[in-house]
Amino acid sequence: MTINLDSYSSPDVIETISFEQSLAEMQEELIRLFPTIEPTLVLESSLANKLLQVGSYREILLRARINDAAKANLLAFATGSDLEHLAAFYDVVRLGGEGDEALRSRTVLNIQARSPAGGANWYKAAARRADVRIRDVAVFREEFWPIIHVAILSHENDGIPDAAMLDAVRDIVMSDDVRPLNDTVIVEAAVTSTTEIEANVWLLPSAPLTDLAPLETALRKAWSIETAIGFDLTPSWIEARLHLSGVQRIEMVSPTVPLVAAAGTAIAIGSIKLNYMGRDY
Repeated sequence: MTINLDSYSSPDVIETISFEQSLAEMQEELIRLFPTIEPTLVLESSLANKLLQVGSYREILLRARINDAAKANLLAFATGSDLEHLAAFYDVVRLGGEGDEALRSRTVLNIQARSPAGGANWYKAAARRADVRIRDVAVFREEFWPIIHVAILSHENDGIPDAAMLDAVRDIVMSDDVRPLNDTVIVEAAVTSTTEIEANVWLLPSAPLTDLAPLETALRKAWSIETAIGFDLTPSWIEARLHLSGVQRIEMVSPTVPLVAAAGTAIAIGSIKLNYMGRDY
């Protein structure tokens, strides 16, 4: 996505104010209309104060509801059925089991892909419609030839798409509705290699960890969330993700140099070996 929706701040169609500010403004207006009531408002428990508090609270709720209704019409903030209606305007339908973030990113991609037909985003948007398990798509053309490669990265199986996923993508991108007549399209897996990771780990004396399994879990989760096609695997990235609370030091055994992903390819993590080296300061 070239548009980063996360960078957009939440809009205030109606100014958001605090309960205290609303109450103070109501008290001020009541005193203006009925000056003799001012001594009564000094008492927190007075009937006039209680009525103003109820009114202030309802005003805050109303302002929030109006702002929430406005956000439901914005792609960056809409969720659930509101998001589905926005997506439908751009001919995007939620896939079975698809979450809001995936639907949102496909909607942006579909908007970007509308012109011109046959561009990279055009093929990406078409491929993403094939299977909810698709994590990322890369599209590139061979130099001097109208041969288009559509590389697929899966959420499952260490990023390697299965035959059903590749066939579903192939059926869509090769259809007359998607593929221009002069394009030759090759659908393939983005993962071309699997990398084994090994590191030595020292823990702090006070660390509650009794085994290193949580470190491996955290590393794999970070890889599945933060990376995509074309993401390089660097020792510094691995060390940073392994430095959970209680970890004193990480020493990389493999890889010791950055692994660079070629265009249209993705690196998959194979086995992860974490060697416990004891506790230290």
